[in-house]
Amino acid sequence: MRLFRTFWLTGALAAIATASMGVGGAAAAGGGGGGGGGGAMPSASRPSYDPAEEYAKAVKAIQAREYRTAALAAGRVTELAPRSVDAWRLLGVAQAGAENWKGARRAYERVVKLDPDDLAGRAGLGVALARLKDPKAREQLDWLKAKAASCSTDCATVKSLTAEVEASIAGGGASPAASAALEAGSLIFADAGDHAYVEAVGLINETRYDDALASLDRARMAFGPHPDVLTYQGYAWRRKGAFDKAESYYRQALAIAPDHRGATEYYGELKVERGDLAGAQAMLARLDRICAYGCAEAEELRRWIDAGGQPGR
Repeated sequence: MRLFRTFWLTGALAAIATASMGVGGAAAAGGGGGGGGGGAMPSASRPSYDPAEEYAKAVKAIQAREYRTAALAAGRVTELAPRSVDAWRLLGVAQAGAENWKGARRAYERVVKLDPDDLAGRAGLGVALARLKDPKAREQLDWLKAKAASCSTDCATVKSLTAEVEASIAGGGASPAASAALEAGSLIFADAGDHAYVEAVGLINETRYDDALASLDRARMAFGPHPDVLTYQGYAWRRKGAFDKAESYYRQALAIAPDHRGATEYYGELKVERGDLAGAQAMLARLDRICAYGCAEAEELRRWIDAGGQPGR
């Protein structure tokens, strides 16, 4: 297996807008721009956003305790990446901080629907329900208590989140706003995200896919739905044989950045592995369009198609 190319995400905002593997970003992929002229329909001229940039804005606003600003930015991320657990969790933190408990409940309900085992999502939902005097808050508390009783890793986090929900149900808690425990359980900041990302690429090169996926989860919590991170998650799941999961991550990456060369190549390779050569050829045609003067991604996928699988095997 060839060594993976590392895209340096250092500083989040500076690097997040364009990826070295060919990401045009949501803004580049969308319509957007100026007023008047040309008779464009409103749907073609609406503002467009980069979900990773908006995610970074929301994190920065939460750090500054500007929760309404954070909720606006996080809401844009959920519109652009509706299957991003991290985006919905971030929106939940922002809405809770703004004391919009109905909004927080809706956001955390989506988190739990997308990932029923998400600890911060369960706790956030429990707190929001408690603030709304909804007796269903106890269901979340009971779930967290069961997790705490069988905890083997990250037990301190589970206990602090459980205590937060318990205090909210009892009518206590230090503040009606977002708690430190919930924020700590939901956010990882840029420096830690950079480290997790680079670590993940190294682990992939060592074929340590489970460890790589854990690092990529941390990177995704820092940067939100970034197409490079999603592409590597798809690759790691694919190497583990979980083709459906891999496809989900590739599709998420391409929904955000349709011209992302890495996601297009690896999705094409997945199609070859599934025996869908017509689908792989479609991905190759897309790469040939993106790479007007040729690129390594197109050549690699061409080799896969010619070989009917991984070249050299």
